Amino acid sequence: MPSTPTVLFVCVHNAGRSQMAAGFLRALAGNRVQVLSAGSLPADQVNPVAVGAMAEVGIDIVGEQPKILTADAVRASDVVITMGCGDACPTFPGKRYEDWALDDPAGQPLEQVRPIREDIRRRVEHLLTELDRNQDGPADRDHPRAAGCP
Repeated sequence: MPSTPTVLFVCVHNAGRSQMAAGFLRALAGNRVQVLSAGSLPADQVNPVAVGAMAEVGIDIVGEQPKILTADAVRASDVVITMGCGDACPTFPGKRYEDWALDDPAGQPLEQVRPIREDIRRRVEHLLTELDRNQDGPADRDHPRAAGCP
């Protein structure tokens, strides 16, 4: 894996789960990881409840904007994580693909988004531990048909 790995979080609207995951990874990793997020059908704005849930833990994602998923974003990433939403994303050799089955915060009150946020935090912390441990390890960790990525 390169000295600064790139992680791409993908969800359909890029407005909730993927934005929260990207916010956590940016906050926890600092400049050790380049963080991207995208969606196949991006929303107009980040889910305000997700913004509020992240603000409760001191992470500001209010300035983020949902982005369209592109093959270039996948190609530029070392790790591609889909958020249990069945998004189709292109596959390329040498990439690590994971699918995180997470409840969708869309339309949920803050009380129901908090446990989703905490699940995302735990997964991001684990991912960061793995990235730190494997930073000098082999780059080829293909998962050619990960769930959510045909």
